[in-house]
Amino acid sequence: MQGKEIQQYALQIATGTALAELCYPFGDDIPVVKIMGKVFLLTSSKDGEIFVNLKVTPEHGDMLRDIYSSIHTGYHMNKRHWISIYSGDQISKELIEDLVLNSYALVVQTLTKAQKQALAIHSSL
Repeated sequence: MQGKEIQQYALQIATGTALAELCYPFGDDIPVVKIMGKVFLLTSSKDGEIFVNLKVTPEHGDMLRDIYSSIHTGYHMNKRHWISIYSGDQISKELIEDLVLNSYALVVQTLTKAQKQALAIHSSL
């Protein structure tokens, strides 16, 4: 998949999650998706190449970087907890969907009890 395609698909999956909010706190060319004020996806470009940043566990990030040559440590993010996904033949829609939903789930785990209850209520509607 190419960068623009990765970006569009990742944003589609992310904005389809419960209570996801698409915003542009860093400028019109840097879409960010949050759940209850916490970032789980950020996309931008570096040297003209589009990338998507997603949260991961350190072990999962290490494994992904070992397997996929177009997955790197998170650009401008915590290098242990974020990855950047660039264009690459090995990058599939299934992988992007899995990584976006995993990033969302990791951030949901950090929500307060009240926020988790609000999310559960919203999800049951």
